[in-house]
Amino acid sequence: MSTRIPQQLIDAQAASTRQLFSFSSKAFEGLENLTVLNLQVFKATLAENQALAMKAVTARPGELVALSASLVKPTAEKFAAYSRHVREILSEVQGGFSTTLQSQVQQHQRDAKVFVENLTKHAATGNDVVLTG
Repeated sequence: MSTRIPQQLIDAQAASTRQLFSFSSKAFEGLENLTVLNLQVFKATLAENQALAMKAVTARPGELVALSASLVKPTAEKFAAYSRHVREILSEVQGGFSTTLQSQVQQHQRDAKVFVENLTKHAATGNDVVLTG
């Protein structure tokens, strides 16, 4: 029995484990980036609300309506910018997954080709190849 086949299985398992940790790392990196973005947004919103509260406290009743109306456009723009940042982060994570997955598929194709070549070579030389499951 050839020890080459079990070694290939061990190598494949090691590659799968590396792949799992690579995917986990990419996912964690995306989560970390989203957390940083959310903390920045929260901090900026808190500062803006403090400034707005100070303006509202010192404003006359007629100025409150104008102050309220002036907030609509910047809020929509901030939401659009936030959404754009979230899409960029998700796109980076997806790109990392795609690159890693494509690399893994190519490696599996190479491994399968080598496995078939070795299997064919052993069968052609008359060696017994036993696969146990």
